[in-house]
Amino acid sequence: MSKLSKGEFVMDLERIRERARKDMGEGPVTSTYGADRDTVLKLLNGALATELVCTLRYKRHYFMAKGINSEAVAQEFLEHANEEQQHADTLAARIVQLGGEPDFAPNSLTARSHSEYKEGNGLTDMIRENLIAERIAIDTYREIIRYLGDGDVTTRRIFEEILAVEEEHADDMADLLTGRE
Repeated sequence: MSKLSKGEFVMDLERIRERARKDMGEGPVTSTYGADRDTVLKLLNGALATELVCTLRYKRHYFMAKGINSEAVAQEFLEHANEEQQHADTLAARIVQLGGEPDFAPNSLTARSHSEYKEGNGLTDMIRENLIAERIAIDTYREIIRYLGDGDVTTRRIFEEILAVEEEHADDMADLLTGRE
């Protein structure tokens, strides 16, 4: 066998094929999956609860927005509610893909959520509560991304994509709060 030069890529394709035939019931989770699946499922379900609570809060704010400038702000709330619901759907699909069960139980939703469900009194308070919730999601999702590292790249990328949208939401809420356009 010849010595490999530095940087040369070699893989044992026969071994990979053999491993692929084992434990096929595990779906996409192969022997090279590097994360603790139970922990990842718990993190995903916590994020799912967070996204569902955010969806509900934004929906309430959409319907309750009143006063000057409320129409534009309400539309922003509705757009964010729809995006939060898309995040929840993405997280639930990943949970199932990893062999878990998404937890939609309403009786424990707020307890499992990273952010709180605050109704807010008036438009400014609603915007402030949404900004706080977005900032909580940003920090918790960054922690999850760091934890996942290279152990579960697909789940990490899902969280990275959601994080980017949450940062946009926080920026939108901050702009509304300060009157920036």
